Amino acid sequence: MNIPKEQNTGRPRLLILGCGDVGMRLLPLLRARYRVFAVTSQAARLAELRAAGAVPVLADLDQPCTLRRLAGLAHTVIHLAPPQPEGTLDRRTRHVTAILPEGARVVYISTTGVYGDLQGALVDETQPVAPRNARAQRRVDAERVLRAWARRAHGHLAIVRVPGIYAADRLPLARLHAGTPALAPQDDVYTNHIHADDLAAIVLGALRRGRPNRVYHAVDDTALRMADYFDAVADAFALPRPPRLPRAQLAQAVSPALLSFMSESRRLANGRLKRELGVRLAYPTVADGLRAALQPHRTL
Repeated sequence: MNIPKEQNTGRPRLLILGCGDVGMRLLPLLRARYRVFAVTSQAARLAELRAAGAVPVLADLDQPCTLRRLAGLAHTVIHLAPPQPEGTLDRRTRHVTAILPEGARVVYISTTGVYGDLQGALVDETQPVAPRNARAQRRVDAERVLRAWARRAHGHLAIVRVPGIYAADRLPLARLHAGTPALAPQDDVYTNHIHADDLAAIVLGALRRGRPNRVYHAVDDTALRMADYFDAVADAFALPRPPRLPRAQLAQAVSPALLSFMSESRRLANGRLKRELGVRLAYPTVADGLRAALQPHRTL
């Protein structure tokens, strides 16, 4: 596919890297204003992206040679792609910065895991990062690489740090059916949430109104401990609540990867996304999101 460079005619071009679930929710919000190019490494998704109103582009962030034709394609970029699954450096984001044009406007979707364990403290975006695992270290690396690009290339960068994403089709129902245990109250951790549709709106707000080199927490107003979240989902869908175990016992019952998610406690303030991005959450709390998720079930 031979892609011409961006011209100052018609709708401006926008490039989405990593157009998964959140990207697909973004497309209806973007199509009227932008000509959207969506990158995928899966040929099987080309028709799906085209049907959703995007121009699909087959490229692989792990193969820099496939990205060369994207250089200068669009001056507006939404980077949703996660890092590769190993190491402490994000090679994919390094490949991305090699094709970003001078002065581009970029929104990068990071993770709230960059803060590590804050022992339940409530913090805003000025909190220093302290990643505790390689997954979060890769995200911190990606943020630093993009900030360096923005300084060097006079780019406009907004970083959106995202917690656990949920939606009607993104709930821990399989975990509840399996009876996977959760932490006992004395050991439980605070976790943060955002509905996938609200995340799409936040990304759009960061694209339009985000300040240069600014971080935004994409979190709702909920302050729930992790096991209480599982209980809320279980109650909403009339499923058994998960058993509670002390941390020492839980460590023997779940995978190390799952245990790592249950070892960090933090509460994140979201005032900046409301004040600066003007976002009004459609689902301010998990309870609101669960009520909406139940609607189709009540009509069956």
